[in-house]
Amino acid sequence: MAGLDALETQLAYRFRDRSLLTRALTHTSAVSNAGDSYQRLEFLGDRVLALTVARLTYDTFAGADEGEMARRLNALVKRETCAEVGRDLGLGAMLRLSSGEAQTGGRTKTAILGDVVEAIIAAIYLDGGFEEAFQFVVRNWQPRMMAARGPLRDAKTTLQEWVQGRGGPTPIYREVARTGPDHDPEFTISVDVANLASGLGRGRSKREAEQTAAATVLVREGIWKDMTGG
Repeated sequence: MAGLDALETQLAYRFRDRSLLTRALTHTSAVSNAGDSYQRLEFLGDRVLALTVARLTYDTFAGADEGEMARRLNALVKRETCAEVGRDLGLGAMLRLSSGEAQTGGRTKTAILGDVVEAIIAAIYLDGGFEEAFQFVVRNWQPRMMAARGPLRDAKTTLQEWVQGRGGPTPIYREVARTGPDHDPEFTISVDVANLASGLGRGRSKREAEQTAAATVLVREGIWKDMTGG
């Protein structure tokens, strides 16, 4: 109970129904019935997060076109960003995992932390309504949004222009893996660039994974300083 009190303080939200919070922290490995885990909440929270970030992006970057807004959205809702939020909130210590999952580093895994954060968003939404969930996202995502205020360039376009400027052929993108359930897949894409090592990217759509793969090459080759294109 004391642990949940401290977590609610971190979340800046007090649950009326704490069973929602408990379920949001529960990995499938810790229960016999997957319905008692965070899976269904994660599905809902992903959509609440996307809508909220889309609204924040629309309001904050009035001069951005659809493409730039989409790139900002993808960067902010991707699993890695959600996991960063989870680490900042100290969620790892609160996760309900099987002993086996815990022993293999489950408390620090990006996939698990990212999903749990989305599940918590859904739990807040179900417990307190959209406005409470909206404010939770604002508190935890807006600073990240403002840290990347500069125009985001399209990674695939930037990579293609750079490669062609060096006299090379167009980069080739290949799907190398697809994991996760049908409703929430994760794609791994490789981009092949002549005379360079391939770059890998992951995302919840092929397009997002391709952008991440291209950005990986750009950062590695020193064209970009970081994954925001700055």
